[in-house]
Amino acid sequence: FFSKLPSDSFKYLGWCDIEEHGVRGNQLRCPRVREGPSEEELFFRKEEHTLKKRKQVTDTEKWEKRLQENWENCAELNLSFQDLGDLYQVENFKRILRRLIRVEKLWLVDNSLTDLSAIRLPRCRELNVNKNHFTAFKQLPKIPQIQHLSLAENNITSLSGISDFRHTPLESLILKRNPCEFQERYRQLVFSSLPNLKTLDGIPKLPEDCSPPEVRIFYRMCTIL
Repeated sequence: FFSKLPSDSFKYLGWCDIEEHGVRGNQLRCPRVREGPSEEELFFRKEEHTLKKRKQVTDTEKWEKRLQENWENCAELNLSFQDLGDLYQVENFKRILRRLIRVEKLWLVDNSLTDLSAIRLPRCRELNVNKNHFTAFKQLPKIPQIQHLSLAENNITSLSGISDFRHTPLESLILKRNPCEFQERYRQLVFSSLPNLKTLDGIPKLPEDCSPPEVRIFYRMCTIL
């Protein structure tokens, strides 16, 4: 059965008591998002015997579980260090992200994430996706209201796509320990792409971060006949 967790920060979560163990849901202090593999997955793994141990869940119980999660009303959430080692865990993780229609602060640190481009977080103002496997800005979720974005320790090699954030209220951006940090004129390129940005990698915008105006030199050509 599902038991409530003690911490108020996890009040929308439930945890199944583990069979054949003495651990109970209300004894856990660090919950993680987990959902067992589907029947089809178990079939291909040749683990059909596991199905016999599963009790039949009624529609009422499924609805109660959905109400208990209540992801739609979550405003602040930390789902870091989830250890998403299997495909069904990743899919369940993304299922939850798609339900976060009111979340404003979200931490997804060290989850081996590679592509969240299909996810939309319409109210998210602060997003921390440090220590993941993103390689481009296009792989980030849709975050039209973002103000603070942290992407440290990913694998973003190019600043291509960063201008997509030009029309957002983005104020601070962290790109530390990404390959793009070593690009020539890195800070100037970032600030020129994001005129409203105030802080990059924890350092406020400096006068030298502003690209100098382009100087055009016109040559007069004389044709000798």
